[in-house]
Amino acid sequence: MEEILEFLKKAGCFYFATAEGDQPRVRPFGVVEIYNNRLYFLTGKGKNVTKQLHENNKIEICATIGEEWIRLEGTIMMDDERDAKKYFLDKNPQLRGMYSEDDQNTQLLYLEHGKATISSFTKPPKEINF
Repeated sequence: MEEILEFLKKAGCFYFATAEGDQPRVRPFGVVEIYNNRLYFLTGKGKNVTKQLHENNKIEICATIGEEWIRLEGTIMMDDERDAKKYFLDKNPQLRGMYSEDDQNTQLLYLEHGKATISSFTKPPKEINF
């Protein structure tokens, strides 16, 4: 899990894909943390990504660093636990202007039944199940 976190943080920007009916939807994300041995992301409850995840909680994430890339797949679960929100926001204080552990908008997401594949043009793919 740490290797996945390190890759995504080093990439700086990763692309989070959901589905809206039969149409794929992709958007950039930039923050990720591990909390309680789970990979967490943060968004707003009113955003389209949250609405899409209520309809279909399967996602894929992709990021690149040089000639390597990572692809994650799994099921997203929603978490409204205040302590988890506080931990995430304390680790990413730049988000506090938009989110708070005490507001009704902050939505934490964690990846469950996940699989990451790290690939490159020069090495065989490496799979990490979590």
